[in-house]
Amino acid sequence: MPIIQVEELIKQYDKAQTPSVKGVSFAVNEGEFFAFLGPNGAGKTTTISILTTTLAKTSGMVTIAGYDIEKEAKQVREKVGIIFQQPSLDLQLSAEENIRFHACLYGMFSYRPTFRLMSADYKNRVMELAEIVGIQDVLFKPVKKMSGGMQRKLEIIRSLMHMPSVLFLDEPTQGLDAVSRRSLWEYINNVRKEHGTTVFLTTHYIDEAEHVDKVCIINQGRIASCCPPEEMKKNLLGQELILDAEDREGLTSELSELGLFHKKEARIIVPYQDRTAQEIIAGLKTKLTVLEINQPSLEDAYVEYLNKTGGAAA
Repeated sequence: MPIIQVEELIKQYDKAQTPSVKGVSFAVNEGEFFAFLGPNGAGKTTTISILTTTLAKTSGMVTIAGYDIEKEAKQVREKVGIIFQQPSLDLQLSAEENIRFHACLYGMFSYRPTFRLMSADYKNRVMELAEIVGIQDVLFKPVKKMSGGMQRKLEIIRSLMHMPSVLFLDEPTQGLDAVSRRSLWEYINNVRKEHGTTVFLTTHYIDEAEHVDKVCIINQGRIASCCPPEEMKKNLLGQELILDAEDREGLTSELSELGLFHKKEARIIVPYQDRTAQEIIAGLKTKLTVLEINQPSLEDAYVEYLNKTGGAAA
């Protein structure tokens, strides 16, 4: 059974003429790195809110780790960690106090009134995570005195304390500097490898989804595409060889003989799908002066999808 199972999910807001989410179905396997993308207003935030038990569905079936999100919401919450796009911290407490209350609420540790009195396991885990995201110097300062970026890092620590089976990341690196972004992703990838944690990602930084196992696009309340990134890139854009030669006529003649469509621009562009770049190059005898392989990124494919559908950027 997939660790996340969504079947015919519908959400109709009061007084809305049409549902925000219109019969969405998809599945996420255990240990999978899953990206959920979509333009603004597509139903992405509504779907995530339902999956994380913060919004009630109208109809449909959703289970997380085998638990029904409505009938067994408590068990679902014990299995998931969430890094929300909007902060949810108590500004009057210190950073460590926010972490401590959260960890004790989940039953991970027995509550003690000070950090010093907490168990060694708790203290070691807090300090390890604080060093990874870079807030060890402000760990015991009031949250209200921390910058927005520091508060973001604190939320990341808090969500990872109980080692969730499913980690929902809603714009997890928003507000982080480049070094912190890299450190966070290195840690999340290690957690996935060591503990088999399932990661459910939404992000404006499409490059962060480049190496996911599956990317799912929602648009106008419906699933538009759900497949591995390479398949999406191939379906939307394909790949291109960029070639040139002193004997351009000879080169284009060879390409025609090989049955390869090509365009003459500043360079000779050869789109390809059914053959590999190596096979094409091996079939050419003309001496090349330019050889480049243009492989589209996931962001290229996503932008191409939005352009074709008239969508706006997420």
